[in-house]
Amino acid sequence: MPVWCCRCSLAGHFRNYSDTETEGEIFNSLVQYFGDNLGRKVKAMPLVEETSLLEDSSVTLPMVVIGNGPSGICLSYMLSGYRPYLSSEAIHPNTILHSKLEEARHLSIVDQDLEYLSEGLEGRSSNPVAVLFDTLLHPDADFGYDYPSVLHWKLEQHHYIPHLVLGRGPPGGAWHNMEGSMLTISFGNWMELPGLKFKDWVSSKRRNLKGDRVMPEEIARYYKHYVKVMGLQKNFRENTYITSVSRLYRDQVDNDGEDRDMSTQHLQIEKSKFIKRNWEIRGYQRVADGSHAPFCLFAENVALATGTLDSPGRLEIEGEDFPFVFHSMPEFGAAISKGKLRGKVDPVLIVGSGLTAADAVLCAYNNNVPVIHVFRRRVTDPSLIFKQLPKKLYPEYHKVYHMMCTQSYSLDSNLLSDYTSFPEHHVLSFKSDMKCILQNISGLKKIFKLSAAVVLIGSHPNLSFLKEQGCYLGHNSSQPITCKGNPVEIDAYTYECVKEANLFALGPLVGDNFVRFLKGGALGVTRCLATRQKKKQHLFVERGGGDGIA
Repeated sequence: MPVWCCRCSLAGHFRNYSDTETEGEIFNSLVQYFGDNLGRKVKAMPLVEETSLLEDSSVTLPMVVIGNGPSGICLSYMLSGYRPYLSSEAIHPNTILHSKLEEARHLSIVDQDLEYLSEGLEGRSSNPVAVLFDTLLHPDADFGYDYPSVLHWKLEQHHYIPHLVLGRGPPGGAWHNMEGSMLTISFGNWMELPGLKFKDWVSSKRRNLKGDRVMPEEIARYYKHYVKVMGLQKNFRENTYITSVSRLYRDQVDNDGEDRDMSTQHLQIEKSKFIKRNWEIRGYQRVADGSHAPFCLFAENVALATGTLDSPGRLEIEGEDFPFVFHSMPEFGAAISKGKLRGKVDPVLIVGSGLTAADAVLCAYNNNVPVIHVFRRRVTDPSLIFKQLPKKLYPEYHKVYHMMCTQSYSLDSNLLSDYTSFPEHHVLSFKSDMKCILQNISGLKKIFKLSAAVVLIGSHPNLSFLKEQGCYLGHNSSQPITCKGNPVEIDAYTYECVKEANLFALGPLVGDNFVRFLKGGALGVTRCLATRQKKKQHLFVERGGGDGIA
């Protein structure tokens, strides 16, 4: 089946441009083209065969965003020209930060020195721009205050940077697949995106607000609605699956017009003969009849906003693939809701010490399903997530932590009727007769009969479309990318990958799991692109507007 392709659909619009036309003229026309055409529905876009794609490679998108969760949505919002300014009546409780903001009140935050503004700020993210943006949107939130944002937003359409956001499902990403029975870890207003208060939106959808924490399905609907109400639909494409993202180079002396992948050694030998052609993004789009329509896009920049929920972590032990072993909360929640574990005498084994494992404990406990809870850490380990959550705000998680501490297994007692914890234990294997073998740090083994098992030990992003599965982008290039242990290594203020120019990463890929903090990535990326665009325009003016491509 034919497929939309950005470069092909633009080729007709740009086919009369010569190589000597300036980048400024091409860019302005590109902005005009996207303003006129990207607002149409996907089905209205020109449908072309992929083979025609290689006929013209002169036009690229300034940005392609891979992932349409809150990170990708917020980045699209800012790339669309929305700019944050200090509100006229706002007074930030941090007096030093407020005085800095006052120095350039007439400028949007995007046009200010983010390193200067971030200096001295502390927060629950290791990324300084994330902490800065969070304290501007939610001043002193970690101290329990609900101060209003000190920012107001303006739509400045001349700042629009053409881009596409590609996602497998509807805008909102993984939030559409989360188990609906659990409350979110964050308050509703911490989950909101700029320009649309979550409380205002949710109050129009339901009458009774029983507290500040909300269900994941409400968050998913909010994100989907946000894209629509902010006029961002023209930038989003659903049902897209990325198969490769690679660098292309063009031979300057070759007149056949073909792009070629070149070996690193060859490039270094004949570096002067080649121009970096930035990124080629290939994949397919699932269409209504279930078929796959291939596509190919070209971009100056790519932003990775995939999140890290693609591949659940595995124990890599014997018997882990038996059907009674689950690896996600939705799988386990579905088994509970369908009554498959109701009335079972044998316990459910839950492996993990994070919040998702705690959710599973609560889900089983509230449905009268007995639990064996296994985790490797000591209950006094200061790095346990429960140590970072205020008791008053998260009573259910502290209930789980209290049980972890007080209802642990001992040799002189049997399993408790509702819940038994096994600190400093790990699972050795699962057996076909639904038994598991546990081992403690002393090497002592125990065997238990189960009704089911749930392994919830984190997850990994699927970056199979990148070379080396994206491992080379991490702090430790020999290990897979993970949110906590090995995030993508980025410039602290631009979110550009340290090991790959013009490739950006944000959200969980760089360690920001909370929506509160991933919005900082959108600010950093937008400022970086806007700054580079200004430099190009300045260089273009200096050259007199007709001296070739800047």
